[in-house]
Formats: sequence, structure tokens, C-alpha cells
Amino acid sequence: MSVTATAITDRYPTRTGQPTTPIPRSHPVVWPGGPPGPATAAELAGYDRNGYLVVPGLLAAIEVAALRAELARLAGDPGSASDPRVVREKRSGAVRSIFQVHRTSPLIRELVLDPRVLDRARQILGSDVYVHQSRIDRMPGFVGKGFSWHSDFETWHAEDGLPAPRAVSMSLALTENLPYNGGLMLIPGSHRTFVPCAGETPAEHYRASLREQEIGVPAQADITRLATAHGIDQFTGAAGSALWFDANVLHGSGGNITPYPRSNLFVVFNSVDNPPAAPFAAPDRRPAYVAARDVSPLRRTEEGDGGTE
Repeated sequence: MSVTATAITDRYPTRTGQPTTPIPRSHPVVWPGGPPGPATAAELAGYDRNGYLVVPGLLAAIEVAALRAELARLAGDPGSASDPRVVREKRSGAVRSIFQVHRTSPLIRELVLDPRVLDRARQILGSDVYVHQSRIDRMPGFVGKGFSWHSDFETWHAEDGLPAPRAVSMSLALTENLPYNGGLMLIPGSHRTFVPCAGETPAEHYRASLREQEIGVPAQADITRLATAHGIDQFTGAAGSALWFDANVLHGSGGNITPYPRSNLFVVFNSVDNPPAAPFAAPDRRPAYVAARDVSPLRRTEEGDGGTE
């Protein structure tokens, strides 16, 4: 039986099968009422303006080394061959992504609860948060494929039922992110415009989209218009640097034909006040390892038991 959203007004219709035009964002970017945290007022203002924030040196070298060893352990797990949370490149078979890593790795769970991470997410979203999605993205040298331009919120709204773009993603560099090894590109300011996508969402579409996104990609004319108006920035930096970006900012990456692999830890924090409803434009929900349904707030030990997402 299909799942449709009926109880919540859809402010961002997409994949309707009809021609649609871009929609001005009707929600805040930095939400009011947030608790104190590590981001300065200037950093929050820049995030509000551009839709992203770069934090150089979020982690020390010794912390990055531990996470890279953890990545190697997860990617090399013999059981990963049959684990649906492990996504491989279509042609080479190399590990592309590993999902739900904050549940399978105590080290990554500890990082998610670290004040440098959790408190910044709370600051931006103005509330308690939970992890909507976590994964490690690997772009191997020579064979790593890129990601088409897209807004994460368009997918999370259409396929996961997030009502509003009240979510923030952290992409933590585990290897150096260079201009030429597939570093993430963003269109600053594009987070102020929701760009609906054409077409409809096929059943079980998520399986193919985790390897190569084809549904939920904006029209080239819309991408061109926003890039012409705002330009294109790129996240580059040493391992341990972090990019925080709004759920609705348009972003993508080219492939990696260099010898230098790129690996990033990706964590999506969603406000507990923005729980997922039924999908707004998909026949069924994606599995919990891709899109969590448990919105129990994250808590550090001293704050009480945390949610399990």
C-alpha cells in the first residue's frame, strides 16, 4: 500500500508530474532559541547568508587517524558483502558509502555526541536534535564517481517526509579534500530557494539513488540561474576540517580521476520538532538505515540517556 502525506500542509511540492517553478524558502536558516554552543555570532551569520559554514581543524590529527582506522575496519568487514547499509560503485564494486555508522561504530557515536559537534547542531537548529542519517562517503582514486547537483531537503521531503528544511549536515574530512579529487561544490545562497524536481518517484527508487542520483535532480536551467546569481564555492581542506551545510543548499561533486582518495564522514542532524511524516512524493518510506524514524533527542551521558534513532 502506498504511503502519502495528508495531515501536514506541503509548503514545498515537488515531483508532482506537473511543471513547477522555484519556491522561496518560508522557514528560517538559523532557527531562534538555540542553546549556547561553539559557533560564534559571525559564523552563524555567515551560515545564514551562505547556507554553509567551514570549521577548519575541528578534529586533531590523532582523532582523524582513529576515525580513518575505523573506516578501514568498517569497509573491510567480511560481513559487509551482504549488508544493505554498504553501497558499492556500480562498475568497480568499490565501497562508495556505509550507512548508519553512528549505530555500528561506538567511536563515531562518541563523535556525534561531542560538544564540538552536537552543540553546534543544536545552535543552528534551535532545538534538540537526532540523527536523521549518517554515513561514510568514500571516493576512491581513479574510479570514484561524483554526485549530481541536488538539494538534500528535496529528497528528504519527497522520500522521507521531513516537513521543513530544519536539518543541518556535517561533512567531516577524513582525508584531505582537494579541488581535484572530488571536493564538494556548493551554490551559496541557493538555500533560500526550493527548486522542485520533475518526474515521479518510482517504488524502491532509493536503491539506485544511493549509487547514482537521477530522480530529484533540478533542471539544468534552474541550476544555471542560481549559479549565475550566486557563484559556486568548493569545500577543500585538511583532514579534520568540517563543512556544515543547510539541508536545502544545492551541492554536488565531480568524479575523482586522481590517485588521491577522498573520504568524508557525513552526519545529518534534524530537529526533534521537525519529525518525519509520510513521504510527500514517494510511494513508500526508505529504510531506517537511510532515514531514521526515531526522533529521540541525542543526549550525552551527563545529560541522561540518548535516543537510539
